Amino acid sequence: AAVSWYDEFQRLYDTIPCVEVQALKEHNDQVLHLSFSHSGCLFASCSKDCTVKIWSNELDISLQHSSNMRPYNWSYTQFSQFNSDDSLLLVSGVFVGPHNSSSGEIAVISMENFTLLSRVRNKPYDVFGCWLNETNLISGNLHRIGRITSCSVLWLNNAFQGIESENVNVVKRLFKIQNLNASTIRTVMVADCSRYDSPDLLLDYEEQLAASSTSACPVFDLGSDSEEEEAKPKQTAEPAVQELPDDGRVTAEHGLQQFFDDIMEGCVRPAMTETELETKVAELFVRNRTKPPEMNLLSMDSNSKMKYLIFTTGCLTYSPHQIGIKRILPHQMTTAGPVLGEERRSDEFFDSLDHVIDIHGHIIGMGLSPDHRYLYVNSRAWPRDCVISDPMQPPPIAEEIDLHVFDLKTMKEVKRALRAHRAYTPNEECFFIFLDVSRDFVASGAEDRHGYIWDRHYNICLAKLQHDNVVNSVAFSPVEQELLLTASDDATIKVWRSPRVVRVQQARKPRPRKLLFSWLMNQKS
Repeated sequence: AAVSWYDEFQRLYDTIPCVEVQALKEHNDQVLHLSFSHSGCLFASCSKDCTVKIWSNELDISLQHSSNMRPYNWSYTQFSQFNSDDSLLLVSGVFVGPHNSSSGEIAVISMENFTLLSRVRNKPYDVFGCWLNETNLISGNLHRIGRITSCSVLWLNNAFQGIESENVNVVKRLFKIQNLNASTIRTVMVADCSRYDSPDLLLDYEEQLAASSTSACPVFDLGSDSEEEEAKPKQTAEPAVQELPDDGRVTAEHGLQQFFDDIMEGCVRPAMTETELETKVAELFVRNRTKPPEMNLLSMDSNSKMKYLIFTTGCLTYSPHQIGIKRILPHQMTTAGPVLGEERRSDEFFDSLDHVIDIHGHIIGMGLSPDHRYLYVNSRAWPRDCVISDPMQPPPIAEEIDLHVFDLKTMKEVKRALRAHRAYTPNEECFFIFLDVSRDFVASGAEDRHGYIWDRHYNICLAKLQHDNVVNSVAFSPVEQELLLTASDDATIKVWRSPRVVRVQQARKPRPRKLLFSWLMNQKS
């Protein structure tokens, strides 16, 4: 939409938030996460010092409130999110339970008087949690089935748990999903589908779309009943969600019985380990215990009120290497109705995923564009031809971070990965690096002591923002993309503004007159 190349140069040179204007040092330990209110008037910060701090976003940013979560047996706060009308703040943290076992917990804080309204358990803790609407939030729970097999249950919770009537639910089960090979559901977020036909910015890269069939990050579905296709997902240029045929459950039941018969008769290869045996049995069992997808995501009405639940998951190892997408229908967006959700048949024990995106690497960050059309994903790639034989030993990961971009309307990767930032921790120590997206820019933290800003139009890195330690989180103001915050392990939050805004603010400041000149003027009068 630029009028001229000169205007574009001016935008890229003058409107990037790359000038440090303030450093906030009220935290006394690593700062892990930042989040703005939708109005842009407030923002929240979470830290290893176990506090969540609320800041007033004025010309000079100031601390408005600090909540210490240690009295509730928290180890630290790790994530926060304002609800859509900015009246409530969701805060996620790590909770220390009996015998020093760690799990997660979500707290809801009122923005009117900063009182704690409710607390919800959240397992594992890196599910984080998120708002579904103004008064309902999503949390997770994990149930072990075997050594490397588990079940993730996602719950819808009312933010106001102190409801007087015993006939009103405060929780309702949303989905129940089986996990294979030590994987679990983590990092949940909600995307609103209503604006997909009128996005703020359309990333129209036809060449990348045409080449998506050879992309390193294909999109595929898990709806097939073929045993070979489940073991090795089929990579297609036009991904679609398939439904099980009518005899799918019969085939799966027969397959499980046949597998057990082969074991008893000694027909199964002797090299099969206990881990491989558990995974094989779980795969066969889940086939006739899973509710099939109801419709194709790509054929849905774009003006519908549906939302997507997006989360990291996996099928090969415990490190998150896939993005799962599950449709949330309007009738599921309330805690009304049975606590365990809709009535299920015995062959619908688990819910299937509507779509899966394979990243072929360790996912360390995700963020949505302001219009929720595009999903940005930080990942550290695996070696190209790696084979995972043990789910407890994932492949080594690259130091270079890839920032992938996926179109949630077409379910395709729409541009080549953005690169510049780096990370150094190995798989078992790998942690989340939060990113954020504005209308024209995308920003991310990194382990190389810098934050980074890229241009969404030209796929280029525009700025490096220096800290003294790892940069964990970044956040654009939702109403002013020329304001960016960065949070670091150096216990500091830095405030960055564009050169244009800095010039304007300096021009507005009154110039102080020298004392001598002022004294002489007073003497003359």
